[in-house]
Amino acid sequence: MGEYAVKLPDVGEGVAEAEIVEWHVAVGDTIEEDEVLVDVMSDKATIELPSPVSGIVRWVGGEVGDVLAVGSAIVVIDLADDGAAPAPAVAPPAPQPAAPAPPDPSTSVPPPPPGA
Repeated sequence: MGEYAVKLPDVGEGVAEAEIVEWHVAVGDTIEEDEVLVDVMSDKATIELPSPVSGIVRWVGGEVGDVLAVGSAIVVIDLADDGAAPAPAVAPPAPQPAAPAPPDPSTSVPPPPPGA
């Protein structure tokens, strides 16, 4: 599973920020694509922000009454499982080569004589 950060879109010409009016989701909620996440109000309009993806809400970026800048993350969603096994967060360690066995004295070859 990956994460998707939903950002506050440009809600109108010349609008640089918007106020959170009402949350429709909470952390831990399972949501579907196009489900309304939050209502935000600019000085020109109140709009509903739909989710562009399905998944589980992991973080919400403010409380009712908070003002956020356009482009700010407003919700983080863990993407829904697509049926594939999730990738491990960390690759498993590579197998270590086996340590060489100590020499068996019964099969040792004596060193060559000096000067040979």
